[in-house]
Amino acid sequence: QVQLVESGGGLVQAGDSLRLACVASGRTFSTAVMGWFRQAPGKEREFVAAISWSGGTTYYADSVKGRFTISRDNANNTVYLQMNSLKPEDTAVYYCAARNQTWISSRSYNYDYWGQGTQVTVSS
Repeated sequence: QVQLVESGGGLVQAGDSLRLACVASGRTFSTAVMGWFRQAPGKEREFVAAISWSGGTTYYADSVKGRFTISRDNANNTVYLQMNSLKPEDTAVYYCAARNQTWISSRSYNYDYWGQGTQVTVSS
């Protein structure tokens, strides 16, 4: 069992940066693939980024590639999403997710545990 709690969201202007954090509890964090997803009002949840259990492999949605960076600190059971050059279209609720498999997936149905989400709002 893994419990996830996100933080770091807020209201920023276009071009600003934010860093989201997701703290996990449970014994399996260090071996879990971690992902970030987001959901804007009226839209489906979409994949943002994922990272392997070791941190050695990362994968990004095309819409955030080059602007967002996912990383993890297994010693502190935390995964981060550094978001730079934010755009109004990045406005959404951002969710942290974990899956008990060794390979990365961009499909939300492949993730076993979810956080409650943190709101990110980017004004133009």
